[in-house]
Amino acid sequence: MTGRLEGKVAFITGAARGQGRAHAVKLASEGADIVGLDICGQIDSVDYPMSTPEDLQETVELVEKHGRRMIAGAGDVRDIESLRALYAEGEATFGHVDLVVANAGIMPIWGRDSDTMLAWQDSLDVMLTGVLHTVETAYPRLLEQGTGGSIVLTGSMAALKPMMRTLGGRTLGGLGYSAAKAAVVNLAQNYASILAAHHIRVNVVHPTGVNTPMTDNPMVHERFGTIDPDDKLAVANAMPVRFVEPQDIADAVAFLCSDEARFVTGAELRVDAGSRLR
Repeated sequence: MTGRLEGKVAFITGAARGQGRAHAVKLASEGADIVGLDICGQIDSVDYPMSTPEDLQETVELVEKHGRRMIAGAGDVRDIESLRALYAEGEATFGHVDLVVANAGIMPIWGRDSDTMLAWQDSLDVMLTGVLHTVETAYPRLLEQGTGGSIVLTGSMAALKPMMRTLGGRTLGGLGYSAAKAAVVNLAQNYASILAAHHIRVNVVHPTGVNTPMTDNPMVHERFGTIDPDDKLAVANAMPVRFVEPQDIADAVAFLCSDEARFVTGAELRVDAGSRLR
């Protein structure tokens, strides 16, 4: 089915590559124009290469191949003013924003600084406070429009089960990642309750491991070469795949943004290849 989001505009964080890019391209294929933000730079505690301006431009080009427009800008979800500025630019260009995907994330769970308080704090700042900033930027404008809307937050299976099984697998970055994703669930529940009367829906998507530059990089490859077999079980899927693809998550996000999910709010949608079963 195509055209489910015709006439809509989506605001997406972490849009330069990976899941964020997949969301932008999928929603554009369904008829939406896109407003996309990404840091396009490095965070000190993250031990793999993060996105670049060239990555974000590539997302713009992929969106345009679907005949849609994209306003893109560098910004940091830890800085609410950068979110507000790009959101306002999107509204000025398109006249409205209807859909919000709070996707920006980092994974400082392994690597040289992973067992530092910096990794813990960066995880909370990006994946919890950054989500808060995204929703706080968007919902007052959605209320003013008075036409409802859909907000989708990126969770993780790390929110639903322990991702560390041994002392050797424990890092402060891993604990911060898991804590942030678990708190996002509570955040979504509260926003869903607050905004339901205004037909603004808030839901969470929980992926298992996804085949993106966040998981396919030298840091992860090195770690998996030395990881305790018990800790490998924490990321095992019941279905015989190591990763799902970004498109699999984007399909779920598109559903939650569409009218097919018009009465779905406060929900947690797992796209986990049966990870919860293990």
